[in-house]
Amino acid sequence: MSKAAFAFLALVCAARAEVRPMTLRQAVEAAIRQNPDIALSRLDEEKARQSVRVARDPFYPRLVVGSGLAYSSGFPMSIEGSAPSVVQAQAIAYVFNRPQNYQVAVARENARGAALAVTSKRDEVAYRVAALYLDAERATRILELARKDTDSLAKVLETVQAQVQEGRALPLAEKQAAYNVARARQIAEGLEDDRIAAETALAIGIGLSAEDRVQPVDQERPAPSVPPSEEEAIQAAVDSNKDLRRLESQIVAKQFEIRGARAARLPHVDLVAQYGMLAKFNNYEQFFRAFQRNNGQVGVSFQLPLPAGPGISAQSAQAQVEIARLKIELANQRNRIASDLQQSFRDLRKAGTASEVARLDLDVAREQLSVDLAQMQEGRVTLRQVEEARVVENQKWIAFYDAQFAVEKARWGVLRLTGGLVASIEALQ
Repeated sequence: MSKAAFAFLALVCAARAEVRPMTLRQAVEAAIRQNPDIALSRLDEEKARQSVRVARDPFYPRLVVGSGLAYSSGFPMSIEGSAPSVVQAQAIAYVFNRPQNYQVAVARENARGAALAVTSKRDEVAYRVAALYLDAERATRILELARKDTDSLAKVLETVQAQVQEGRALPLAEKQAAYNVARARQIAEGLEDDRIAAETALAIGIGLSAEDRVQPVDQERPAPSVPPSEEEAIQAAVDSNKDLRRLESQIVAKQFEIRGARAARLPHVDLVAQYGMLAKFNNYEQFFRAFQRNNGQVGVSFQLPLPAGPGISAQSAQAQVEIARLKIELANQRNRIASDLQQSFRDLRKAGTASEVARLDLDVAREQLSVDLAQMQEGRVTLRQVEEARVVENQKWIAFYDAQFAVEKARWGVLRLTGGLVASIEALQ
């Protein structure tokens, strides 16, 4: 490929790609609006909601209009159960049908479960996007420190080169300093790639294209509040967990299925209506004492099911088995919630301890750099030592940022389990 063609393709890609600065709140709100996983859940919810209308449809009169037009030779016989007519209309609707009533109840519970699934998927996506946002933010900050490391080591290299030229240092020291600069640049380049990958993953998590990138906005965020104790957190999680509510909804739906199967023994009452416009050429006047052109009837159809086979009891038994399975899943889900929250609190405590240690270590490095700067003013410390102290300080900053991000991610993890993640993020400025 020619250089001109390559440059043109690069220009096209750059024109398509877009870097979008966003705060954490803006990123999560955008994901809730357009994330494909949430969109799919909403489609499932709409499908379940329409299933309620489908289940209720037999209770509304259904009118069918047509014609049974035919020529009769001899006695006018019926066509598909109706006398030959120019125009005919039929209407039928359920008046009393308990099994179908329970089918409507099952459809409503399924729709409620689908709505809970949307909320659960929303919380899952919000946490995933928040975690990706923190990863992108961390990559940006560490990249800045890595670039400072490169600048400091480049100054050290210049100092060592001058010392070598003056004969006050060995050539080996120059090679070591050059290696340190090259390694720092390699690390910075790798972190740049990591930052781009993190911003691209964040864009995809929000629902944008792979060509886009979402850049975190540098801002101070208050630490998200978590429940003061594990017991309160577990209780809040059990009360608000959408997966538990969805399993309970499924149990209720299965109970309606059992009641619907048992109700199959009850009578059915249907509304029936029929209209027919008859024609004289069908010989009605020759075979019946009286002929009337317009005819209609309205009434109810009553059906009493006779004792059925083992199918009804088998359906009830199947639903009972499903209920037993769902109850086991419900108990397991409660145990998982408690276990996950206990682990999340342990992770939060560990992250908090690590953050405090990193802060103290950073304080020592910063104080040491301040001492070195003061001594350099007095001529007691060289520029090389000061720049090396800056590199050490940058490493401590990286460890401190890592600890801070671990604490924030652990707090968001606790809020995800307790159901307060989205509300806490929406409360951010």
